[in-house]
Amino acid sequence: MTMNTEQAEAQIALGTVDILPEGEISKRLELAAEKSEPLRIKLGMDPTAPDLHLGHTVLLHKARQFQDMGHKLLFIVGDFTAMIGDPTGKNVTRKPLSREEVTANAETYQRQVFKILDPEHTEIHFNSKWLGALAPEALIQLAARYTVARMLERDDFSKRYAANQPIAIHEFLYPLLQGYDSVAIKADLEMGGTDQRFNLLVGRELQREYSQKAQMVLTMPILEGLDGVQKMSKSLGNFIAVEDPAVEMFGKIMSISDVLMWRYYTLLSRVSVQEQERLRRGAEAGLLNPRDIKLDLAEELVTRFHNKEEAEAARTTFLARFQRHETPQDLPLQNYAFDSPPRLAQVLVQAGLASSNSEAMRKIRENAVRVNGERADDPAITLNIGEEYLLQLGKRHFARVTLCAEKNAN
Repeated sequence: MTMNTEQAEAQIALGTVDILPEGEISKRLELAAEKSEPLRIKLGMDPTAPDLHLGHTVLLHKARQFQDMGHKLLFIVGDFTAMIGDPTGKNVTRKPLSREEVTANAETYQRQVFKILDPEHTEIHFNSKWLGALAPEALIQLAARYTVARMLERDDFSKRYAANQPIAIHEFLYPLLQGYDSVAIKADLEMGGTDQRFNLLVGRELQREYSQKAQMVLTMPILEGLDGVQKMSKSLGNFIAVEDPAVEMFGKIMSISDVLMWRYYTLLSRVSVQEQERLRRGAEAGLLNPRDIKLDLAEELVTRFHNKEEAEAARTTFLARFQRHETPQDLPLQNYAFDSPPRLAQVLVQAGLASSNSEAMRKIRENAVRVNGERADDPAITLNIGEEYLLQLGKRHFARVTLCAEKNAN
């Protein structure tokens, strides 16, 4: 992609929260262009789960923009750091993963990230290569370059310390080891979510300690899930998996609100800034139907993660279902565990059909909810453990769930 520095900077800034230090990105871009030396862009992910969802891909999409400009992406698979467990945002010590779990998850990551990244401009590194080789004395020297007081400036650590909650010593090591990754690969810029800001800045300081030029830091916002409220998370059931079947992925994207749709456009679409603005103005003026704009977004994303043929077929299937109000036949079965028969409202929230119990109960009172095809109008209704249910909210939102006892949950 050919663009001048000003255009490149605008493209990079799209959707970002921070680019630190302020004003430096334009200087680095100009210098890289003058010397014909691409920037070394660092993006690290710990393989803590076997599958990625669209929330994870926000950073991957930003990384792809750098690649399209000719820069080199250094994708760090945190196979060593995953065994420690990132304490970011945790109010308790996180359980480390075994090497076997990490290795299995890492294999799936490589397959999934190249649905977005350009292989020709990507180097994959496993940080066990250098972190696993650190001798005890080298690790002590690394730890000596940062203070406990600085670590306690981190929000989650300071809150746990103030609440007299345990903080294990190995948790202090995590930001240091992530920062040392930047030293090992000589990163020019590191990307991460807003929750990673502290860790990314540690990388800048460690590079200075090791006589390297400090990396820039770019943070991206956390993507909201299908409910439009909480961050996309598998545990919350409000996610779209990278490897969801095409029809299922298309339907999930179409289920997001018209307001949330613009957030997905900004963070996930490759449609230009100018075109996004044209679409937004058209929708606000009533000249364009938001549903049609969302259809195009769903087709774009399904094409990226599958292919054009499957995306077009998913669009046709969705429109046929929407126009005939058909009950979908290919809904995935979702399993939820409860220690007692749950209220319908609880299950609607778990299944991502409502964002809260109060919203779910309101929808039930409005006669907008069906269970196994029958209208449910009692907010106090409970469902039986051990049974399967087809839930429907409105005309287009469905979920197929089975309820199991807590002790039998996977």
